[in-house]
Amino acid sequence: MSSVELEYERVFDALPEMILVVDREDRVVAQNRQASDRLFGARKSSSIETIFAPDRRDEMLRRLHESFEGLSIETQVVDRAGVTVDVHVDAKHVRAGRRTLTVVIARDITEQKRKELDLLRYSNVIHYTINPIQITDAQGKMVYVNPAFERESGYSKDELIGQNPRVFGSGKHDRAFWKGVWEHILSGKVWVGQVENRRKDGTAFHTELVISPIIDQKGGIAGFLGAHRDITEQKMLQEQLVRSQRMESIGTLAAGIAHEVGNPLTAISSLVQVLQRTSSDRFITEKLELIDSQISRIARIIRELVDFSRPSSHVVKDVSLNHVIREALSIIQYGKRVKDIKFSVLYADDLPTIRAVSDQLVQVFINVLINAVDALEGKSGSIAIETLHTAHAVGATVRDTGKGIAKAELERIFEPFYTTKAVGQGTGLGLWVSYGIVKGFGGNIEVESAPGEGSTFHITFPTTKN
Repeated sequence: MSSVELEYERVFDALPEMILVVDREDRVVAQNRQASDRLFGARKSSSIETIFAPDRRDEMLRRLHESFEGLSIETQVVDRAGVTVDVHVDAKHVRAGRRTLTVVIARDITEQKRKELDLLRYSNVIHYTINPIQITDAQGKMVYVNPAFERESGYSKDELIGQNPRVFGSGKHDRAFWKGVWEHILSGKVWVGQVENRRKDGTAFHTELVISPIIDQKGGIAGFLGAHRDITEQKMLQEQLVRSQRMESIGTLAAGIAHEVGNPLTAISSLVQVLQRTSSDRFITEKLELIDSQISRIARIIRELVDFSRPSSHVVKDVSLNHVIREALSIIQYGKRVKDIKFSVLYADDLPTIRAVSDQLVQVFINVLINAVDALEGKSGSIAIETLHTAHAVGATVRDTGKGIAKAELERIFEPFYTTKAVGQGTGLGLWVSYGIVKGFGGNIEVESAPGEGSTFHITFPTTKN
């Protein structure tokens, strides 16, 4: 063997791939050290068919004979220990004198295939999980969102890819908050917290967010994975619980205040009436009338406090919501304040009854309708009332075309002594009392509104039939 041939043989043996030279009878006529050690052991030659996995042999032999222009394919071979190995095979026919030989180069891709399978599993988990998932690059621009994220946010994948997550930010969290988050995750740590975002339609959605840095092979940060868990309903339930507890506390306080204020107020009212009967001075009479009117206003507030705080003494019975609304309308619908307002009513047929006190429900709808009238501010407009029912609930909606309510005010509308009306035009107790009555009968009252778009009250109760 010449020195050149010896040099070529050394190069041949040094290559990491398994290289075989095969004749037309499928005999291995040459092989490098990698092929010898992994496939044949001490045997220096053998038929190439013995190296392929049994279910791949016929196909591989056929393709090796047919592929005059070359072959590149993934298949499986069996090593000397009987272990099946995934390989990528490249084959090429060459002329060696009068013979045609085939050079077969097999590269072990077992680890690559394992990584691909792992990647497929992980990607399927992320893609099909019910939790919204987003992946960003190192600069924070989104490179992937799963279908759950599209459903939750209301945005399509095409609208989000390449965008910064602030596109659906609510603005509730200030710059200092996000600066702290960035400092935390850029240090390679996982951040966990609760955030409020905005869907495409503007509604809020609350999530518990976990942001995990994605570390590359060099230890650098290649991006971030954000996993969300929707807690919107949980947040709403917590707010309702806090509100209920606050209402209960205020109710106890209201009962005490009503008692302590009511007694001295009665005495003051009696003295005013005595003075009115004994004085003929016009100035004194006018001032006493003013005092009397203010005493009446305080007395009205106390009555509303007492109505809210004490258990009902009325009889609970089956009540028709249609009948309740008719009574409330008969009180509200006539008078100078409503002469330019158009009332429309749609009563549902066969409306199931609810367990409640009729007079108290009439008061609820009177309060809601008075608010609707006040929202129109003496201008022409409309108020629409509709009753409806499902299998387990009965409800009514009251819509007005008034000035609407700002979001900050909407969150406080059922709080006691809170009113959007001018000073002296409302006590701020009507909706608070209504809220307590509705909740007391197992119902719910909600408001939808925006400035300039009117307001809609939704009032629902469980039916008496299961």
